[in-house]
Amino acid sequence: MSGGQRQRLSIARALVKKAPIYIFDDTFSALDFKTDAALRAALRPWTKNATVLIVAQRVSTIMHAQQIIVLDEGRVVGKGTHEQLLESCPEYREIAQSQLSKEELG
Repeated sequence: MSGGQRQRLSIARALVKKAPIYIFDDTFSALDFKTDAALRAALRPWTKNATVLIVAQRVSTIMHAQQIIVLDEGRVVGKGTHEQLLESCPEYREIAQSQLSKEELG
């Protein structure tokens, strides 16, 4: 199986049982951008009453989160929404600018 197929299987296993908390530890990284976005959209209704923690290196995966925590060498260097972090967190801004187009940055 490809990395993306293994990731999708891992997500499916996590969703078999409704849970109050879901932790996706870099689960979306092996997915292409289109599949990542489609899967996150499909997960929204399923996880709407749950707490969802997503560990990710891809900004597009987490940019619509209610709260993003930015770590640098294990230290919290930023906390807020995508828009707040673009303004207040140089580490986040640098990562976002390297991964997103100007239109996506907002």
